[in-house]
Amino acid sequence: MDLTMLRQFVVIARLEHLSRAADELHVAQPSLSRTVARLEHELGTPLFDRSGRLRLNPVGALFRDYVERALGELDAGRRAVAAATEQGTGTVRLGAENFLALTEPLATFKRDHPTIELELRQLPAEDMPRRLRAQEVDFCVASQPVATAGLESFVLLDEPVWVVTPLDHSLAGRTSVRVEELADELFVTGTRSHWQRNLLDRLFAELGLTPRVVCESDEAAAIQELIRAGLGIGFNPDLARRSMPDYPVAWLQVEHPACRRTLTLLWHANQPLTPAAQQVHTTITTWPWSPAS
Repeated sequence: MDLTMLRQFVVIARLEHLSRAADELHVAQPSLSRTVARLEHELGTPLFDRSGRLRLNPVGALFRDYVERALGELDAGRRAVAAATEQGTGTVRLGAENFLALTEPLATFKRDHPTIELELRQLPAEDMPRRLRAQEVDFCVASQPVATAGLESFVLLDEPVWVVTPLDHSLAGRTSVRVEELADELFVTGTRSHWQRNLLDRLFAELGLTPRVVCESDEAAAIQELIRAGLGIGFNPDLARRSMPDYPVAWLQVEHPACRRTLTLLWHANQPLTPAAQQVHTTITTWPWSPAS
């Protein structure tokens, strides 16, 4: 097996779909079929289940984890050599559920360090630990709890999460609301992997309730606009409230101590940061995230 085969395998394993993998890799689908067949022949065992659609089997998942770590080490080695020979340059890869909260610190970083490239990757929170341990990214910023084994973390911001309603909503004149009062409301929120949706589900599950979700979206701006237009209500963090104080919606405090968001920076515990990555770390961790700071 060679590096090309292994990189192709990782993409096939991630997508579990040969034609989509072929499109992403810009190669012919039969070539990928041969790659899988050669790997399975060399390893002496199937890596995928082929009943119905293509599915990575447990042995394939085990092999994928090792391949990702091996490729990550190679990439880290290349970047370490580049960092040692080209001070003040380099590439830093950052993953996040979305980048709205990071817009200003990253813009400031680029102004201060124009020769350092930033690669931004939108990732679901559940993928972040694996991507960091495989060294596919240098940092991740999570808005919800993730498994941190083998990772370092730094809490950037812990803030309340508000209920947002249209201005003509029956709750709009209130300053606060209890979770049980929201049981019959229609919600516009993120998809099931998104922190807003997970928070909503957790708070309702405590009361044995299921939220009435009328729209799921990964686009934070679209969620906000749909709420403003009256399609439902939703959750939004205090950072959003402070960044757009004149936006025409009502903000209500939720009377529950767990209705909060914690923004956390994560990175590999045992991989030294390159000089470029250290600059990103410094910018993000020293950013004035809250009014008190």
